[in-house]
Amino acid sequence: MTDGKLSLKVKLGFGVCDLGGNLFFTAIAFLLLNFLTDTVGIEAGLAGVIIMIGKVWDAVMDPTAGFLSDRTRSAMGRRRPWMLWGSVPLFIAMAVMFTNPSLFFGAGWDPANHQVLLFAWGTAVFCILNTAYAAVNIPYTSLTPELTTDYHERTALNGYRFGFAVIGTLLGAGAALPIVGLFPDKNTGFVALGTLFGFLMMITALITVVAVREPRLTQGFPTEGFFETYLRVFKNRPYVQIALTYTFHIIAITLVSGIAIYYFKYIHNDEALTTIALLVLLVTAMLFIPVSVLLSQRIGKKLVYGIGLAFIAVTQMVLYFLGHLYPPSFSFAVMFFMGIGFGFTYALPYAMVPDAIEYDYLLTGLRKEGAFYGMWVFCIKIGQAVALGITGLVLSLTGYILPVAKQAVAQPDSAQWGIRLLLGPIPAVMFVIAIVFLYYYPINEKRYNEILDEIKAKEGGR
Repeated sequence: MTDGKLSLKVKLGFGVCDLGGNLFFTAIAFLLLNFLTDTVGIEAGLAGVIIMIGKVWDAVMDPTAGFLSDRTRSAMGRRRPWMLWGSVPLFIAMAVMFTNPSLFFGAGWDPANHQVLLFAWGTAVFCILNTAYAAVNIPYTSLTPELTTDYHERTALNGYRFGFAVIGTLLGAGAALPIVGLFPDKNTGFVALGTLFGFLMMITALITVVAVREPRLTQGFPTEGFFETYLRVFKNRPYVQIALTYTFHIIAITLVSGIAIYYFKYIHNDEALTTIALLVLLVTAMLFIPVSVLLSQRIGKKLVYGIGLAFIAVTQMVLYFLGHLYPPSFSFAVMFFMGIGFGFTYALPYAMVPDAIEYDYLLTGLRKEGAFYGMWVFCIKIGQAVALGITGLVLSLTGYILPVAKQAVAQPDSAQWGIRLLLGPIPAVMFVIAIVFLYYYPINEKRYNEILDEIKAKEGGR
């Protein structure tokens, strides 16, 4: 671990892995359910259960991967062996996940007569895929606090990471269906998509393995059991505060991303505008990530993060009150300003978590980065689940009408109001709650440097 500047090679080599990570996340979120129902032919209810089981399994695997990587001892370090050996199964599982089993059974295959078999196949492959992803992603994120102890350098490191993350999101959202469309039939197109995306996920992980040398840990290996480890995580007050902040942040972001297609489909009456809106949002965010890094060096991570959260909340209220009264160009303009807020909130929470983990090392003398990041990802999954539940409940309560024969239907005023609520006041409230938790987060640059001094004094005494 260094207390100075990291080289450009290390920053780029570290950041590129999240291109593959967000490629995975976006492809699964946007495509998997539709692939299972419309291409594989699995009944919608069973397809939903497959994804639910996979997510529950994923929520278990994330803390497990963190716990195990904390205790790994090898010449390569604690994290990179997991990334190295997990990247190949990740590639294979991604390719298999988007391979329709009917390709192996010929023209007489009828998925309607093999629902149990398809359900078992989908569940098994999706659980394997999530296991491989956890084996790569949790050790990867756990590298952050190990590479540098410099307060601002951690922000810069995460700025590079989330610049690549936005590129991965753009590829996953914008290139997936065009790639499928390049082939004569969807079965072949999805095989190509899964293989290409899996290959990119593997290569970006391997680049990080080669480009980044994690510091050798000579002391502080954790020895507690699994449950003792995670109970200890929740005794770290700064970590709990930033984790709660980010959980409500994720609830709000998931609400916005999930309802955007409904907003343009039923408020502006053109579903295709969703892609333009997302591009405006994400490209703007990518441009303002470096701005957030530079600004945080002047006024602090916490303040810049809070400004970003507040900025998004304000733009959401503008959309709620005015978006439906003006043409789509107005909504695109609001999306641009919302993207500024997104850019301010991408990297900074991930730059604050390592500071809270360093505080835990001061208290315990144990290095448990994997445990903290495993629980961090677990909180993200909980936030996403809560957001999806809120979305379904609000749409149901406001009278949303399901499409008939896959054709959109006119929605009543109450349902349109529900859609606007989900893009406006409801996520805005979640952002305000996040700001309240952030307000009480206690570690600023001065306090962090005091923590480092206290650690050096303890280690010197040892």
